[in-house]
Amino acid sequence: MKKSLLAVISVSVAAFAYANTKTSDSSALVNQQCQISAQAVSTLKGLRYGNTSIKKDVSSLINGHLKTAENREMAQKALIQMIDDKSIDPAILEAKYCS
Repeated sequence: MKKSLLAVISVSVAAFAYANTKTSDSSALVNQQCQISAQAVSTLKGLRYGNTSIKKDVSSLINGHLKTAENREMAQKALIQMIDDKSIDPAILEAKYCS
């Protein structure tokens, strides 16, 4: 439990710090959010979180850091695909869904 809490907090802090450096959703911010989502999904899958819990936790990061509705929808779609993917390697998830 401590590992999972630490992982979620680390990802949240990184996302929050990066998001606060931008005033709008730049392509770099959207790409960074996708990479953070891939890392979070990978970590939480490795800790055997359930898909619903992963979606809820990572969705809150996406909704809190992306300002444009279109970008949030795109990030949510990528998130669902990452969750459904069998891979737990963040590099593979990034390569498939963050391009």
